Amino acid sequence: MKSMIQNRLANLRAEMKKLNLDAWYLSGTDPHQSEYLPDYWQIRSFISGFNGSAGYMMVTLDDAALWTDSRYFLQANEQLSETGIRLMKLRVEGTPTPADWLKSVAKEGAIVGTDATCLSVNQFRNLNQSLAPHNLHLKDCGDLMDLIWTDRPVLPPNPIFEHEVKYTGQSRQDKIEAIRAKMIESGAQSILLTALDDIAWTFNLRGSDISYNPVFMAFALVTTNDIQLYLNCDKIPDNLQKKLMSEGIKLSRYSQIYIDLCSISGKILIDPDRTNQALKEAISPDASIAMQLSTATILKAKKSDHELEMIKIAMHKDGVAMVKFLHWLKQTVGKKTVTEYDVLLKLEEFRSQQTGFMGSSFYAIVGYNENGAIVHRSVTPETAVQIEASGILLFDSGGQYPEGTTDITRTVCLSTPTELAKEDFTLVLKGTIGLAELKFPANTPGCNIDLAARQALWQTGRNYGHGTGHGIGFFLNVHEGPMGIRQEYNERVIEPGMVLSDEPAFYREGHYGIRIENVIACKEWQITEYGRFLQFETLTLCPIDTGLIEKKLMSATEIDWLNRYHQRCYNELSPALNEDEKAFLKEITNAI
Repeated sequence: MKSMIQNRLANLRAEMKKLNLDAWYLSGTDPHQSEYLPDYWQIRSFISGFNGSAGYMMVTLDDAALWTDSRYFLQANEQLSETGIRLMKLRVEGTPTPADWLKSVAKEGAIVGTDATCLSVNQFRNLNQSLAPHNLHLKDCGDLMDLIWTDRPVLPPNPIFEHEVKYTGQSRQDKIEAIRAKMIESGAQSILLTALDDIAWTFNLRGSDISYNPVFMAFALVTTNDIQLYLNCDKIPDNLQKKLMSEGIKLSRYSQIYIDLCSISGKILIDPDRTNQALKEAISPDASIAMQLSTATILKAKKSDHELEMIKIAMHKDGVAMVKFLHWLKQTVGKKTVTEYDVLLKLEEFRSQQTGFMGSSFYAIVGYNENGAIVHRSVTPETAVQIEASGILLFDSGGQYPEGTTDITRTVCLSTPTELAKEDFTLVLKGTIGLAELKFPANTPGCNIDLAARQALWQTGRNYGHGTGHGIGFFLNVHEGPMGIRQEYNERVIEPGMVLSDEPAFYREGHYGIRIENVIACKEWQITEYGRFLQFETLTLCPIDTGLIEKKLMSATEIDWLNRYHQRCYNELSPALNEDEKAFLKEITNAI
């Protein structure tokens, strides 16, 4: 594999020389700024061998570097070994930016090529601005991969299907009119939708073009008079095509958007973080471009009461599956051969027994003992280790159901834990409870509440390098913007209806990883003379391993939260279990 990567880099450099390029910038995404990609756009993985979900590259004629975040440091270090690609650790002091690194290795006046369809408007501008002071020049050269990726996968032909109103609670006509109303309110005549989950949500359609994400490759253009959907029309069944057209939705081929934008007029709204630079450049000079966060993104993030009720149904299904899995784990480990990959398969198997299961929401993360410290470990049959009846096991997984998307992490001890492990686990649990129980003023950004999950860890000199909470879609992407709970500033405030993860963690490299993740929903709390206040409701239903808890580190309030949570898990999940599973659930939800 290492020699294959070196050959691919050599082929890329040969094409760069033909275009008189000194460097090539690879964004690691697709024309929709997707986090997870169809195989056709897995360019970063093809060129580098690194298959994490985040990272970008700079390749020169004799050097290369890849930037990624702390979730993937261990994985990237292993996968980039002996490829000639340097690992650059994002958000670590001393790590150079791509522009600073390129200045140190490239000649004065170097030309940097890139594919503008795979950089957002903001990314293209920011990269260009960072290169300019070093006399480095950015140039759009299109997609070079077609020239060197001889067996490149085709764009997926998977069929598109309707997400029924009984699940969504709102018709696509109503959603489009809500978007159009905001568009007109801003004085615009059109709005361009480019994010795949925005389009799927708006049109109540789902697909399977990207593994684990029920979306499809498309663009959409909504004007005061027209609704245009750009996609591979062959993927829509005839009856659904007729239905869409009867509702005034025009269907065009995927690439036609670049042509149609050339003749558009009036004020058009685009999202500079989700619209690629090539689309912006295609817009007619007669049009007036206004850049703002997509209205669809904002509306989608705030789940309706109906959507929240559906999500609770999905959480119940997922909770039943998780208890069945935990019961199997207890009955099997130490008696039969079980590997990390077997755990991954079993998690999906138990979910598949639930009505309406549509697949996993991401490739499950399973780490036994020291592998648990690899934050986003991608286990395979070849890399999986055997799980013994000792040590600590971390598993992060989720499911897709018509009623919603789930994401849950549990860490369990398979024998008597060490005092240090119990302390580590309890401090993480205090963070999970701290965020779940937080009350906070309306209009608070996520960075201002991140402390609630980290405080117990910080007080002992511990920390974790990733965010605390990400948005979660409604039978859509497991990672959904624009909100988040993390230390970095995000101007989007946490609002009622937003559904997020609550996942503080701690990793002892070489020993184990600990993460406890629930899904929470923001809701109203109360209005006082000092303002309007919000709170969270925990939606996930799955017991937390009490055998890893050091009770003396927990407050009475925290113990009460845990006992109430476990009683709720038993009350809501036990009716769906057989007698053995019910007895097992009773045992692991006993009050501490």
